[in-house]
Amino acid sequence: MVSRSYSNLLELASGESPSFERMNRRIPRIMTVAGIMSDIDDDPSESVCSDPSSSSGQMYRIIIVANQLPIRAQRKSDGSKSWIFSWDENSLLKQLKDGLGDDEIEVIYVGCLKEEVHLSEQEEVSQILLETFKCVPTFLPPDLFSRIMEVINPEDDFVWVHDYHLMVLPTFLRKRCNKVKLGRMLGLSYESKRGYMGIEYCGRTVSIKILPVGIDMGQLQSVLSLPETEEKVKELIKQFCDQDRIMLLGVDDMDIFKGISLKLLAMEQLLEQHPEWQGKIVLVQIANPARGKGKDVKEVQCETHAFVKRINERFGKPGYDPIVLIDAPLKFYEKVAYYVVAECCLVTAVRDGMNLIPYEYIISRQGNDQLNKLLGQEPSTPKKSMLVISEFIGCSPSLSGAIRVNPWNIDAVADAMDYALEMADPEKQLRHEKHYRYVSTHDVGYWARSFFQDLERTCRNHSRRRCWGIGFGLSFRVVALDPNFKKLSMERIVSAYKRTTTRAILLDYDGTLMPQASIDKSPSSNSIGIINSLCRDKNNMVFLVSARSRKKVAEWFSQCVRLGLAAEHGYFLRLMRDAEWETCVPVADTTWKQIAEPVMQLYTETTDGSTVEDKDADPDFGSCQAKELLDHLESVLANEPVTVKSGLNIVEVKPQGVKKAKRDFVAKRLLSESMQEE
Repeated sequence: MVSRSYSNLLELASGESPSFERMNRRIPRIMTVAGIMSDIDDDPSESVCSDPSSSSGQMYRIIIVANQLPIRAQRKSDGSKSWIFSWDENSLLKQLKDGLGDDEIEVIYVGCLKEEVHLSEQEEVSQILLETFKCVPTFLPPDLFSRIMEVINPEDDFVWVHDYHLMVLPTFLRKRCNKVKLGRMLGLSYESKRGYMGIEYCGRTVSIKILPVGIDMGQLQSVLSLPETEEKVKELIKQFCDQDRIMLLGVDDMDIFKGISLKLLAMEQLLEQHPEWQGKIVLVQIANPARGKGKDVKEVQCETHAFVKRINERFGKPGYDPIVLIDAPLKFYEKVAYYVVAECCLVTAVRDGMNLIPYEYIISRQGNDQLNKLLGQEPSTPKKSMLVISEFIGCSPSLSGAIRVNPWNIDAVADAMDYALEMADPEKQLRHEKHYRYVSTHDVGYWARSFFQDLERTCRNHSRRRCWGIGFGLSFRVVALDPNFKKLSMERIVSAYKRTTTRAILLDYDGTLMPQASIDKSPSSNSIGIINSLCRDKNNMVFLVSARSRKKVAEWFSQCVRLGLAAEHGYFLRLMRDAEWETCVPVADTTWKQIAEPVMQLYTETTDGSTVEDKDADPDFGSCQAKELLDHLESVLANEPVTVKSGLNIVEVKPQGVKKAKRDFVAKRLLSESMQEE
């Protein structure tokens, strides 16, 4: 089966063969700016598709867009300054083309050349590459990046990068300007209950703030005051309220993740289980036009219409349809009018970002004097609103008065709808007041100001830091150091060593003496020899700190008589080979191991390559199933005097209080021994 380039992944995932149409449009020969293609002229004879064989229905075309074309370019050596082009056989893109086969698929490349081509030569080069190699080169102005970067002044400007589309942009900006004042926003739900966090990263403080975006209060209130909104509200009151009907409202995009069909099934369940609501409630489902096209969108549309038809035929009657589907585009003031009249808003998305529909509904229900008059309410009458929202949307944690549901649980959604309808007015008023107070005070202006204030606070000391860039590509990082930092040179170490009489030397094992990637974790004979050389000097007190078990490190360094060992992160300590092992805290009751070990052994058996190591204090267990193991251990050891924590490829179970006690144990013991010798 021939692989084909395709953009609709959901259609591919359905298991059905997608339809590919032959693209007969002309391919431009040159691109002058990224994303903007232009033709040199309009002569159809120069089109890639002008060849009858290439326009045959038997051929498919795949356009491969890459940073660089799989082409080698060099100047001729005869002094003519002409170009010589050839395929780069080592390029993955060229190998990909060979794998597809020229007989069935036409491959077009779009990208940059590895060499800079002068503006006067670009037309000729483009013609050669298109006709000979079917490559469309993109020529970017050489100063484009510099001109863009000149706009940013790292000393004064702040840069705010929005959403996942520019995920790697901060790395490139840091690479260009180490001290750039940079913040980024990701529009996704975050489960942490901590509103503001700071983590140390490469000497810099990276602040993480969890703050839902708000709505534009001014814009929404101005729409509420429009005459068109008032007219639409009058129309809806006549259509629903005057008929003694209660409106439930759903506003969603026509998308598979919005859960429209689940909402309709819940409505059907509600009418079936509670016949008293038949003829009294109406679900108005506003389905915004889909943002994309494809088989999945058509399936959602067909499924939605089928559900609406079935439910209306089953529970409807002359003059009453329990579901009103609006799948035509609506103006914003029309949606606001529906918000004003609806008694309850339903959001049943199975996966979503922030979703500000509930916020808009709450503000619209607060209304204004003119709308209150249309609804027959006094200005002093407390307003009310009800929300049934999915627990999977970003605004869910902010609306504590809403009824949260799992949209996949149809029975639970139906029960929530019934609960919202049956709720007493005073309770609805209290919930609405709570929501309105939060939404009105946490609008988009508050969100922006709060973000900027935190960004400014985080970057306040940037000018005092000394920054260095390390790494390449996406692994590039900026390391920030204190102004008083001094590089530890070999000369400085030797000088300090020679002028001192008593020295305490602490050596780390994993990752320092022994590389993390090394398969054989035992020390080399060269390392043993160096350590013994240091230990022979009686003025040196040498300690080696390791996360390994005391049995393992004692075996590895048995040749080092005067070497002090700190095993299992310092929990066990031995001053020299013939000394007894000491502990930083009294040996704790370890009967809990009888509970933990069977659980760990179970996960070890189901995870290839994992092991369980009994260290008496810090069991070290790396596993791709560490998260599930962590949850399991926390559950079974809930009543035991131990702590369970995870790290990079490690899950630890240890007695409570060990971390604080062992943190400085090795250093204090070294100082104590040094003072006794003096």
